[in-house]
Amino acid sequence: MILPGVAVIKGWLLMRIISVRDLTRYLKDLLEEDYVLQDVWVRGEITNYTQSAAGHRYFTLKDEAASLDCVLFRNGWNTAALPAMRNGMAVLAHGRMSVFEQRGKVQFYVDAVEEAGIGELHLRFEELKRRLEDEGLFDEARKRSLPPCPAVVGVVTSASAAALRDIVRTLRLRCPLVRVVLAPTLVQGVGAAEQVANALDLLNEYGEAEVIIVARGGGSLEELWAFNEEVVARAIARSRVPVITGVGHETDFTIADFVADQRASTPTAAAMAAVPDASVWRDALDETQFQLTRLLDARIDALRDRVTMLRHQLERASPERRIMDTRQRVDEATHALQRAMTNLIALRGERLRASALRLHALSPLLTIARGFAVVRRQSDGEVITRVGQVAPGQALAIRVTDGTFTAVTGARSKPAPPDASETPRGAAPEQTATQRRTRTPLARTLAPADTLLADRARRDEAGDD
Repeated sequence: MILPGVAVIKGWLLMRIISVRDLTRYLKDLLEEDYVLQDVWVRGEITNYTQSAAGHRYFTLKDEAASLDCVLFRNGWNTAALPAMRNGMAVLAHGRMSVFEQRGKVQFYVDAVEEAGIGELHLRFEELKRRLEDEGLFDEARKRSLPPCPAVVGVVTSASAAALRDIVRTLRLRCPLVRVVLAPTLVQGVGAAEQVANALDLLNEYGEAEVIIVARGGGSLEELWAFNEEVVARAIARSRVPVITGVGHETDFTIADFVADQRASTPTAAAMAAVPDASVWRDALDETQFQLTRLLDARIDALRDRVTMLRHQLERASPERRIMDTRQRVDEATHALQRAMTNLIALRGERLRASALRLHALSPLLTIARGFAVVRRQSDGEVITRVGQVAPGQALAIRVTDGTFTAVTGARSKPAPPDASETPRGAAPEQTATQRRTRTPLARTLAPADTLLADRARRDEAGDD
């Protein structure tokens, strides 16, 4: 067969450029003209199995060395004869090889499927899972809790993977202060499992990471197989740092997920599990700040009221207030004393006037004015009331109304007997000389005025009215 647009002239090949359509059509014709490729059974393991809304099925047949894209149209097979197809299932598929021209894709067009038993990869998965579970690597008791707020997060994934960008973006959004340390590694293919294990050991030796994320985007069982290897499971189990796995999609489970301290459905979910949400912290901080402000305001108001009360108490107890109160009491006492003194002076003045009037009534001058005289011994000034008080020849001072004159005593004569006519009828027996002197008006009249005044002053001081 000669390619369209190619001519042969005398052994020389004359070439010209052809279209993609012509090339894909040529390849399709080659495949469809090969009898072997138009009626063939292929053994493999189903991966990437999907079914469209129209009922067409798309999957890949895989073994350890190669893979083959397959399509099974709804009208190309007997539904009742087909087994329940699923990922990891080993099958025998019958069909033909051709090219899907719109995409230039070589496909195996399946028209019959027979189950050939559980796939080898799935058997290996189940056998390793059972063995590690028996060893206790899946026990919840050995798994550690994640740090509440790690400062450094270690990441084990490919440096060019979209999973890394998702992880870094999520960490920056949730907790901008966290520092990310990447241990780059292959995440699929030959040697990927060993590199993942070495990256985990390296982050443990680094010593700063507080939590490690082992991540990879979605893929088929074969593409995720590195995380089903025993070497990765052992590395996760011996890690001193808590490990979070975020491998594949929600429905994908790997051996690493069972051994890890926490499994996340996706790399983004693993990043969310590794660090707290700073926005939640901000909200909690705002609420705490509000509560603290409210408590402080209430406390300040209470202290302000107490200070006001203490200020009033201090003002009432202050020396200035006491001095003012005492000064007022002194003023009131002064006014009361002045009133009392005024009243007392007025009272004493009245008493003095009354005493003066009584003294005037008792004054010897009044007696003298009625014809009596006051006789004193000139030598000592003693008032002479009896004859026996003088001797002949003594000098006497005699006080009369308008002055005083002296005289000399002569011979003494006997006192005249009392006039009987002056004693009233039925009078008492004769009195003693002392009693008679006391009752004699002349004796009362001749009593010293200064003596009377001194007696009156003593009675006033004693409070005797």
